[in-house]
Amino acid sequence: MAQKIVKMKDTISVKTALVFPQDTNMYGTLFGGKLLAYIDDIASISAMRLCKKPVVTASIDSVDFIKPIREGDAVTLQSMVTWTGNTSMEVLVRVTSEHLLNGEKSLAALSFLTFVALDENGKPAPVPKVKPESELEKWLYQSGEERAKYRKRRRIQTKEVMDFLSKIDEK
Repeated sequence: MAQKIVKMKDTISVKTALVFPQDTNMYGTLFGGKLLAYIDDIASISAMRLCKKPVVTASIDSVDFIKPIREGDAVTLQSMVTWTGNTSMEVLVRVTSEHLLNGEKSLAALSFLTFVALDENGKPAPVPKVKPESELEKWLYQSGEERAKYRKRRRIQTKEVMDFLSKIDEK
């Protein structure tokens, strides 16, 4: 049976929220942790749109905070699956802020996450391939291979650190 292919644009998800006082730190800007929760939430929706299965976050590969998001702003997150492996997928989340009184919009953050699809037994399950169409999508897909190699190297380093720390804990 041929492997299913899903267009990248068919995985796009969008979420907008208003930033309230309880969402902000002492500087009047959105808590980083609150933004991370929004990012993980919207990215998981894109991942499930691709594979039609439950997913778990394997890693938040990067979060680049570019511009503060202030109280009273609207924060909009747009996510899309940009690369797929056998059971995992990479999701890009683009975060923008909008000053609702003057309409000014700014890129506020970018994030890459990795999700793993799960079968009915909670084990990793195969995912469809994602198909890029636009030039930007093609670039994201092609560069996704390099990011996947980086994640693999980082997992090996993390395991080495964990092994080292477990030896210290044994003492």
